[in-house]
Amino acid sequence: MKLFSFWRSLATYRVRIALNLKGLTPEVIEVNLMKGHQRDPQFRAVNPMMAIPALIDGDGPALFESLAIIEYLDELHPKPPLLPSDPKARARVRGLSQIVACDSHPLIVPRVREYLAAEFKVDEAGVTKWAQHWHRVALTALEEHLATEKDTGIYCQGDTITIADICLVSQVAGATFFKVDLAPYPTIARIAATCMANDAFARAHPLKQPGAPAT
Repeated sequence: MKLFSFWRSLATYRVRIALNLKGLTPEVIEVNLMKGHQRDPQFRAVNPMMAIPALIDGDGPALFESLAIIEYLDELHPKPPLLPSDPKARARVRGLSQIVACDSHPLIVPRVREYLAAEFKVDEAGVTKWAQHWHRVALTALEEHLATEKDTGIYCQGDTITIADICLVSQVAGATFFKVDLAPYPTIARIAATCMANDAFARAHPLKQPGAPAT
């Protein structure tokens, strides 16, 4: 099993958490997003979208997109389960996850920030403001769901870790990178802190990965 990764990639962070929870240790292949290695022909052959993560498991083409990879891992290695068995609970977990992985994160990835700067001449402060805005939009929606809905427990869905928690901690990490104040989101902060007390989450954190800046 090979994981194409970069320390700062929030999508890859999500997959690393799932791998850790499942007790899997893939070979890690760095794709340095800051140096543009995602655009190299060798990696474009792996993922034409030029995005990470990508996962190669045995024969066949690489798997891509973090949520698809995580669900693949969950189906192949069902212990511990990362999706509830109840259909409505499963849909809620997927919905919470997609607020992060589909509605917010795609708007702040390097290729979008680079395009804003190159094509629209947005300066660094403007690009940061853009990223902060979309982080706050997602955090506000997540907080409303988690603070008001009865299905929220110790974690996003009851008292068991799910994909929603994996996505939530990646959103918090990204918000921290962009210096977004988390004080208005106490339920998110509580759940994230609970998750980060788990070694599978803590070991996967971007700042714990090779190549990350010293803290």
